[in-house]
This record gives sequence, structure tokens and C-alpha cells, in this order.
Amino acid sequence: MRKSIASYLTLTLTICILLLVSFSSNKTTDLSKYSTVGLELDYTVSQDPSIHENALASNDMNKPISPFLGKSFVGFKEALAFKESRGDYFVVNTLGYLGKYQFGSGTLKLIGIHNPSLFLKNPELQEKAFVANTQRNKWILRRDIKNFVGKRLNGILITESGILASAHLAGAGSVKNYLRSYGIDNFEDSYGTTIEYYMKKFSGYDTSSIKANKRAKAI
Repeated sequence: MRKSIASYLTLTLTICILLLVSFSSNKTTDLSKYSTVGLELDYTVSQDPSIHENALASNDMNKPISPFLGKSFVGFKEALAFKESRGDYFVVNTLGYLGKYQFGSGTLKLIGIHNPSLFLKNPELQEKAFVANTQRNKWILRRDIKNFVGKRLNGILITESGILASAHLAGAGSVKNYLRSYGIDNFEDSYGTTIEYYMKKFSGYDTSSIKANKRAKAI
């Protein structure tokens, strides 16, 4: 009997709770009671004292930001390109030399490029051409690199990168003449730039990733 009464009371209580919840869910909330009218609101977040103003941006907005390439091979080719053309892939100089690295049509043919117009429009091909030409020059000058790197000519320390940069300027044959004459035969181009200048300016870069290759081609 007591068990039946307890079950009845439990059922009655459950029904009452359900009815209460049902009535409450139909009640509309008056949002006007929660208005922010008249309140002084301040959304300004205070500066974290540990963060400086120049942490994410340079104070000098006109100063260009560039990655530090150092003496890497990428640093070598980009420094050389800047000297040749200020890094412009599409420039042609007054003597007809083309692109970012200022190639002549004769040199392009040696590395498999026979369409200068196509070459000038193709930055990827220009990058391949630079690597191929440097590989070829390294093979031609391999003995001179072995014999002269570490020595000084006219006060200039001879390095592999200096030799390869000079070969890009004047051709491998002219660099051979310079080294084997111990600095006497100093080639000068039409703009007055000498092998000796390039030998010094591009000294000390890491060009070890360039493998000497007699038959290097860009295509």
C-alpha cells in the first residue's frame, strides 16, 4: 500500500513539474529591461606594457624590408643581379644584354637558349640560365679555382665566388687571363667595370652548391 502511494506521489510531482516548464516556455521576455541606454561604455583595451610600438612594424615606413641572405648562394646571385640590372627580369641594356642577369645572345646559345625574346619574358628560364652558365664557368675555370683561391692579386683575396662573378661579367677566358697574368690583364667592359672590381665586390660567397658541368644547359 505504501509503495503504491509513493508511486502515485512521484507521478503527480512529475506531471506538475512538466506543466510548470510548459507554461514558463511560453512567457515572452521583455528585452527593454536590459537596455544599455544612458550607460557610459568604454571599449578601449589598454596597451600591454610588454609590447613595444615597433614590435610588428618599422617606425620608418619608407624603409624597404628584405630577407637577410648573407653570403649564401642566393645572396650571391641576387647581389650580382642587382649590380647587373637592379633585379629587373625584363630590362634590355644599350648593348642588347638581356634580363635580370644581363645575358648576351651568344652566351644564351651555349646553354641551349635560342630565342632571346622568349627568354626575356620568362623569369624561371632566366634563373635556370644563371645556374647553368655558372656551372659551365666553374668547369672551365676548375683548375684556376684550385690554383688561385686563397691567394692575393693586387691586394685582393681570390675566392671562388669572385672568380665566378668575374666570369659572368667578362667570360671565363678573360678571367683565366687575369689570374694567369697575376692581375696584369684586367679586362674592362664597355661601361668601365673590371674583372678586378667584380673579384673584390663578390668575394666570399658560398658557391659550393654549384657543381662544375661542362655541358650545363638551361633547357
